[in-house]
Amino acid sequence: MSPKFPAVTSDEVIKVLNKVGFRFKRQSGSSHAIYYRDADKKRTNVPIHKGKILKRKTFKSILSDIGLTIEEFNELRK
Repeated sequence: MSPKFPAVTSDEVIKVLNKVGFRFKRQSGSSHAIYYRDADKKRTNVPIHKGKILKRKTFKSILSDIGLTIEEFNELRK
């Protein structure tokens, strides 16, 4: 059985990104931040909307960009 997608905010995603080695690179417009990892040249775009839950498709895209599964994300989130 596949796990459910957790309801997460951009702040929670950013905390996990920092734990796995991603660093803030630049701001794209007023509401998107670009995070980059030098080790493997991966990058992802995180929408910044304080207190709002990320949409499932957006969250799934971020997970795909950084190479984590839902289970790995949930473990790092704790």
